[in-house]
Amino acid sequence: MPKHSLNFGVGVLLVLGACARLDHIGKPPSFTPTQNSTEHVAMFNPGLPLTTQVESPLNRASLWSGGKQSLLGDRRAARRGDILTVVIEIDEEAEISNSTERSRNGSENLSVPDFFGLPQRIDRGLPEGASLDQAVGLNSSSQSGGDGSVSRSEELTLRVAATVMQVLPNGVLEIQGSQEVRVNFELRELLVTGYVRPEDISRQNEITYDKIAAARISYGGRGQITDVQQPRIGQQVLDAVLPF
Repeated sequence: MPKHSLNFGVGVLLVLGACARLDHIGKPPSFTPTQNSTEHVAMFNPGLPLTTQVESPLNRASLWSGGKQSLLGDRRAARRGDILTVVIEIDEEAEISNSTERSRNGSENLSVPDFFGLPQRIDRGLPEGASLDQAVGLNSSSQSGGDGSVSRSEELTLRVAATVMQVLPNGVLEIQGSQEVRVNFELRELLVTGYVRPEDISRQNEITYDKIAAARISYGGRGQITDVQQPRIGQQVLDAVLPF
């Protein structure tokens, strides 16, 4: 790789790393704009209606109407742009311990003292003290042992509103939700994506995370405290490329 190309790549990495931190130097980190976001676009373009039947004003005013605005109507999310609540309650513990030990010993000896008189003839030409009585001797020994343990404990309780991004041909809903909370100079971000079945949504228009297929849940943040806890860009690059 040419030297100027390498220098240019390093310069780009440094500039990108600096720009990510310049946003919250001397001020709190900025919120992600909601205008023209994927959720915003889904709400503005709800797609084709599920039915072409026009509900009369009389039916809309009735308490027994099946519409979403009625007292007994189904208010669960069902169309592109609808909103539902995702409940995330993770309280898991896992502990795994493994121990292995293996030992093996082997010994092989081969001697040819009376092989048609050849060993005696060969011994005459060998240096003093050398003999072919014990032609081949092999000894081997191996031993290995290993111990490993894993201990994890996770507890997370969150609620986030998600938007129906699209309705798949089989009726499954693709959802996506984001939430940002800023406290002083630290911004906490929560992202949720996945696929849900309409029948798994409760009457309260809620769904738990364990009923979301291909669930992707991210809980992190950015700000001055996060910057201090993360290694610098140069250190991350060196950790990735250095072979030792």
